[in-house]
Amino acid sequence: MKRNIIVKDYKSKLSIYDTQIAIKLVKDTFQKKLANELELNRVTAPLFIEPSTGLNDNLSGVEKAVNFNIKENNTKLEIIQSLAKWKRHALNKYNSKGIYTDMNAIRPNEELDNIHSLYVDQWDWEKVISNEDRNIDYLKFIVNKIYKALKETSLVLLDKYNNLNINLPDNITFIKSEDLVRLYPLLNNKEREYEITKKYGAVFIMNIGNKLSDGNVFDTRASDYDDWKYNGDLLVYYDVLDIALELSSMGIRVNKDSLLSQLKEKNEEFKIDMPYHQDIINDRLPLTIGGGIGQSRMCMFMLNKAHIGEVQVSFWSNEDINLFKENNIHLL
Repeated sequence: MKRNIIVKDYKSKLSIYDTQIAIKLVKDTFQKKLANELELNRVTAPLFIEPSTGLNDNLSGVEKAVNFNIKENNTKLEIIQSLAKWKRHALNKYNSKGIYTDMNAIRPNEELDNIHSLYVDQWDWEKVISNEDRNIDYLKFIVNKIYKALKETSLVLLDKYNNLNINLPDNITFIKSEDLVRLYPLLNNKEREYEITKKYGAVFIMNIGNKLSDGNVFDTRASDYDDWKYNGDLLVYYDVLDIALELSSMGIRVNKDSLLSQLKEKNEEFKIDMPYHQDIINDRLPLTIGGGIGQSRMCMFMLNKAHIGEVQVSFWSNEDINLFKENNIHLL
């Protein structure tokens, strides 16, 4: 995505005050519907964690977590980058079947544009599954439930704000990343993502992390939480910016075999002795499925906003702020 897409003649459909009211409606509605569909209970999550536990998420493997040393005993802590691993540990600790929580993170290396911010806010959720559920059909079953919650939330917003334009098809389309190589052999992965999402309106692209037949990886994934055979991204076509907008990344989590295989694939076998990884290898953690769903991105989509800074408070350069003002983008 090119930096700072400028929408010609853009004008927000909601005032700043009404935007704040609508943000609350989006968040309250969706999390209630998500919890109901997936049978989840809300829990409290950490903001920071000791890196030695192996519970922090290193995302694609190159992002650097914000860290600091505490005064008490000089222990080093890291700001959580996502809760993918922590949630699985929490399910075991709480003896729970399903949880969700608010995840807030700081990603200082993010390239800022219309949909990327230094501040990350999402719903993180995790659910215990059986070994028999570790398959594509069960993954699709869960994705359809999430999409139902998304669709129903859009209807609530349209009922209250009839000037909004929220275009979601009745059903979400599933496609494997390898199929996109076949369909669009001359395009790169981002272009393939855009074309398929624009065509169907809402898609779930599966099998992300392994090398494709063209020798590339569709998108990088950490080696130690999603099983690359049973994961994917949920995207919607966003006509305000003319982009494929990723709302969620999720998947069935690694078991012992897929963990060892993926660690080897990414040359990260040094992680094997970390407590979290040992818990998986020795079957001390439940088998789960889980993911994250972007709160600000969902609000952008539902409220027809041109920039993520219209639905969350973050940092933007003076140059960008002036550019936004000139183009009727009013930051929170």
